[in-house]
Amino acid sequence: MNKKQLSTGVAVAYEEAGAGEPLVLLHGFCGSSGYWEETLPHLAEFGRVIAPDLRGHGSSDAAGAEDRYAMEDLADDVAALMDELNLTKISLFGHSLGGYAALAFAEKYPERLSALGLVHSTAFPDTEQAKENRLKAVEAIRSQGVASFVDGLVPKLFAPSHRESRPELVAKAKEIGYGTSAEGAVGCALGMRARPDRVSVLERLNLPILLLAGESDEVVPPEKRFPVSGDNVTAITLEDVGHMGMMEDPRATAARIGEFLKRNRGIDGV
Repeated sequence: MNKKQLSTGVAVAYEEAGAGEPLVLLHGFCGSSGYWEETLPHLAEFGRVIAPDLRGHGSSDAAGAEDRYAMEDLADDVAALMDELNLTKISLFGHSLGGYAALAFAEKYPERLSALGLVHSTAFPDTEQAKENRLKAVEAIRSQGVASFVDGLVPKLFAPSHRESRPELVAKAKEIGYGTSAEGAVGCALGMRARPDRVSVLERLNLPILLLAGESDEVVPPEKRFPVSGDNVTAITLEDVGHMGMMEDPRATAARIGEFLKRNRGIDGV
């Protein structure tokens, strides 16, 4: 595990493997780079893989007294980490919350992207009900703590068939989640609640785009998984996985990302 003090004021930890053209992996809410642990070695054959812990998650620092972590703040952290690592352009793949941050990055720093991937994520904003649920999550975290919240959250992220058949995966995801600071969990919950509709960002992006969904994902409904189509868009549904493809089927997840990269290499530097 490496760690860099960034110009954004936070110290961000990250895992790294492989060499060559850089690809960055962003994890989901109450996760860490540990979500990508089994996928990262398979992806290392396709380039230099960097998997940071988002601010307030894993081994990265929280952002002081700030209440809300805007998706733009997370995007700024990625850009600042790129500066520290002397990276001009990256292929950026974001899981769930990481996808929201990746979309903010695509809107703010399109010139620094070679390709964009949303993994079990969406460009649509929260519904009104989802916004209410975010506030309930914040209250639960503040009153009962992160561990209790994670215990309730994590099982829902896996395909129903895996909740009982793969208890070791659920336990591992919970253990990762316990490493989230209360500030990070609250900050990102409020940030996700406030994020705008970014379907137009995908529509404008003249770069290779990967939309990777889980067949049994109970977090992102089918109608929100593939908001755009076009010659530059690759849309794939992974069978027999829920919202956690990188843990439920790391080989298939890495294979689809790798195939996407190989197919699009040479297009704007991917």
